[in-house]
Amino acid sequence: MEMERRKDALPTLPVCVCGHSSVGVPHTRCLMSGSSRVGFCLSDKKRRRINLQAFADFCAGHGVEVVEIDLTQPMGPQGPFDVIVHKLSDVIVEAEHDSHSQQLLANFQSFVSDNPSTVLLDPLPAMTQLLDRFVSYRIMSELHNSLQDWHVCSPPYLEIHSAGDLSSIQQAVTTLSFPLSQCTLSLYPTNTSSFSLLTVVCKTRVAHGSLSHEMCLIFSGGGLADVRAPCVLQSFVNHGAVLHKVFVVGERHFCVERPSLKNFHPGPCDRKTIFFNSHQVSKPESSSDLTALDKQMPLLPPPSSEAVAALVKELRLQLGMALFGVDVIINIHTHTLTVIDINIFPGYEGVPQFFSALLSHIQSVLGKQTAVSPEKNQTSGAPSAAATSL
Repeated sequence: MEMERRKDALPTLPVCVCGHSSVGVPHTRCLMSGSSRVGFCLSDKKRRRINLQAFADFCAGHGVEVVEIDLTQPMGPQGPFDVIVHKLSDVIVEAEHDSHSQQLLANFQSFVSDNPSTVLLDPLPAMTQLLDRFVSYRIMSELHNSLQDWHVCSPPYLEIHSAGDLSSIQQAVTTLSFPLSQCTLSLYPTNTSSFSLLTVVCKTRVAHGSLSHEMCLIFSGGGLADVRAPCVLQSFVNHGAVLHKVFVVGERHFCVERPSLKNFHPGPCDRKTIFFNSHQVSKPESSSDLTALDKQMPLLPPPSSEAVAALVKELRLQLGMALFGVDVIINIHTHTLTVIDINIFPGYEGVPQFFSALLSHIQSVLGKQTAVSPEKNQTSGAPSAAATSL
């Protein structure tokens, strides 16, 4: 259930499942219990969304102790940690302009460097790349090469670097088919040889925060005046108003169906630009004119389970990550599996097996860690936390 909205805040106290919550002082019974210690570094909103306390209770009966990490306190006394699960997207983005966030991030990175046997889910460099839709869309655009046997692709797109880049806007008019969707990004020419029957969506460059969900559909060259750079213009694919969210947890993945944008007639038209919030459109309970289909629209087949499995395997290899989500749709004309976005550590709404899957992956990681470094908490000879994710 959605909690009341409030500004994200970092956890204020390190809390373990035995109820201990003294700042900077690990509980003696926890350290002597022999259980594995898993630190979680999440915003308040993220902790509520995944129900971290319930997950901690679930883990307690399986010999795994969950500890909430307080980034505002020294991390050393809060450890040791066998594994750290985090989503530092807000800290990384804010560190671009905020000295306090820069210090928090530096402290976290310092702890990781000083504790190479601690496994990080997921590595910071791997996660950071998905914060930039420049990077993630380039990864998506290569999927048709590596997964051509499975007929997996992603829509053609253009990166718009600045509003003054008239050449990129003109290129969009001549190479992209309308309608278009806008996402904030920068100019990156891609293979634009097949834009027929496509629309354009505009999305923000930074793939994090509330603004990253603010998008628009553009239906003609005149609508390009509504583009707010930097952004990505992605061809819109008619997909029967059904979005398939693929949630990945290590070796396992789960596919959940959600509402999505309805079909639009291809080609330019005089329809005004439609502004929308993708998060609201694709909520499970969403009901909107934008998601309403004609009754004559036939049902599309579900995604091929084999193709989805191949996609997940390829992305895990390309990204070096274990906790991520993929948004896919089915092209109503070709029935091609089409990848439209990749998400960092999503909410896993609609996945009742999330707790067991996450615990299973953590236990798998701990097993690999023990095989490499038999003595618990050994700090030499183990793989670097920054390089270990899967």
